[in-house]
Amino acid sequence: MIPVLDALSRAFRDLFRFQVLWIVIWPILVAALLWFILGVVFWSTFSGWIASGLTAIGIQTWLEGVEPRWIAYGIQGVAHLILFVPLVFITALVITALFAMPALVHLVADRDYPQLERENNSGITGSLLNALLAIGIFIAIWLATIPLWLVGAGVVVPFIAAAYLNQRLFRYDALAEHARREEMGTIFLTCRPSLWGLGLLTGLVQFIPFFNLFAPVLAALAFVHFGLARLAELRHRPGAG
Repeated sequence: MIPVLDALSRAFRDLFRFQVLWIVIWPILVAALLWFILGVVFWSTFSGWIASGLTAIGIQTWLEGVEPRWIAYGIQGVAHLILFVPLVFITALVITALFAMPALVHLVADRDYPQLERENNSGITGSLLNALLAIGIFIAIWLATIPLWLVGAGVVVPFIAAAYLNQRLFRYDALAEHARREEMGTIFLTCRPSLWGLGLLTGLVQFIPFFNLFAPVLAALAFVHFGLARLAELRHRPGAG
């Protein structure tokens, strides 16, 4: 756990640096604006999906009989918000991974790991493919674990899904500029428990009000520090070359 906690502490240290503050803000703003526009344009569609979901779990029928009606409308509004907020944060995570990571990697690498040579140039194509795969499996986790909600164990699903998404999104982009493919494979294999632990800890921040505004960039910084530190260790092992 020491490398995980060290990466988190370094990420917190960097989070409020002047160069990072704008990177903290703009992915959340863009994601919120995007989903606000989509919500307005496709309001009837989203409302229909939510109504179908509430019907499936037996709440919609109960809502139709609730008086006064403003209580029912309030509950439906909360359901919309419950859907909207995770979509914003997931989108902000993807935006951070695709577009903000290069700046964060350069910031961390130039100051803390200047000795590391850049030996890869996969560009945005590799990041995009990684993000698409991560989102696809993330959705599959949610769909496959729907039965857990029926037996009361669904409370663990958001944390497992957040841990998976964070480590899958950011582990690749943290190393994409510096590590060769075989180096990435070695780090991903040998550090798998630590990567999941870091994904879980950074995922927990997403569920804390106010702090969740910083969650995407905090996760990105933590994985950059963790990944580059492990790469430096790997290259300094005897016989490494």
